[in-house]
Amino acid sequence: MRVRTSSVLAASLVLALAAGPLAAPAFAAPSTATAGPHRPDAPDVPDAKALRAALAMVPGEDATAALVRVGHRDADWHGTAGVRDLDSGRPARPDALFRAGSVTKVVTAATVLRLAAQGDIDLDAPVQGYLPGLFTPAFDKPISVRNLLNHTSGIKAGDGLGDDFAELYAHRFDTLTPRRDVASAIVKGPEFDPGDRQHYLNVNYTILGFLIEKVTGRSYAAEATRLVLRPAGMRHTYFPGTDPRIRGPHNRGYQAVERPGGTTELLDVTEWNQADRWAAGDMISTTADLERLLTRLFRGRIVPEPQLEEMFTTPPNLPDATRSAGLEYKKVGDQVFWGKSGSRYGYSALVGGTRDLSRTLVYSVNSTDAKDAEPDPVLDAITAAALK
Repeated sequence: MRVRTSSVLAASLVLALAAGPLAAPAFAAPSTATAGPHRPDAPDVPDAKALRAALAMVPGEDATAALVRVGHRDADWHGTAGVRDLDSGRPARPDALFRAGSVTKVVTAATVLRLAAQGDIDLDAPVQGYLPGLFTPAFDKPISVRNLLNHTSGIKAGDGLGDDFAELYAHRFDTLTPRRDVASAIVKGPEFDPGDRQHYLNVNYTILGFLIEKVTGRSYAAEATRLVLRPAGMRHTYFPGTDPRIRGPHNRGYQAVERPGGTTELLDVTEWNQADRWAAGDMISTTADLERLLTRLFRGRIVPEPQLEEMFTTPPNLPDATRSAGLEYKKVGDQVFWGKSGSRYGYSALVGGTRDLSRTLVYSVNSTDAKDAEPDPVLDAITAAALK
């Protein structure tokens, strides 16, 4: 099992499912779509025909459900396809909660930047000073808070509960605490000097979660809710902690697993303890909530200037870097899209748009191999249709 590399708004985002018949029956649940009003003389944007064609691929071997929201200055489009679960074959819920994965990092970065705007955090200060005792003497170079935000810290990845899906699935109800995960990373020593490279890793945002708790004296979830979720109007978003369930209406997630004889079984992976992902990736949300986050964040209603500029600034000494504080960018034609993708087993998510919000895209797709690094035809079709 190859681990997914996060790439926002890219043409290739997810998986190539191994060939072989599905053990579960295929359900041809109808897709639904709605379009908002637009000027009579405006072109047909978003491209409703292409978006409907993308959703017509669901359910299938690559995804069991899909929720899509596309915004344009002249129109908006919402679509739903697939099934709520394979057993019943009921149509997917458009209001479903889902695991947002690394989209959580947008909220974590915004929380840190809000605290920086209040004077509680200095982005240029060494995190070693904020969190004494966390690092070993091997980390003798100062790691700034900004290094954590833009993934230039040089800290290596921590150890998980397994190296492949089978091992991880066997431990899906176990708790790997963020402290234990970070400790396993710190003991390895630095990978490179802070600022020398950009290496995207969850450990950076887990440590930012520690920083938020240290400077506020309150839990990460409480501060992220107070400083970001509430101002964004994200009423249905929450952080599950060690609870393996998705509380509220949701479409179930499945992982394709190859079995002897060339068959492929879709294994239900909806319940999963995500405690180790924490401030880096355990958030549960809805497409409507993520759209609210995107629009209010980009309009400066959550993080004020000049701190908001951190979210649209990549390290100036690294010309090939594409990641900023919580976001990353992708050039499509003459436009630049900023956003964040995320995946947990059974769920792929994305939120992004142009900085002026003239085009936005939010989706949740119940991918059947969400952690694979190969391109996925469903996600490719959705992004291509949304951004053309």
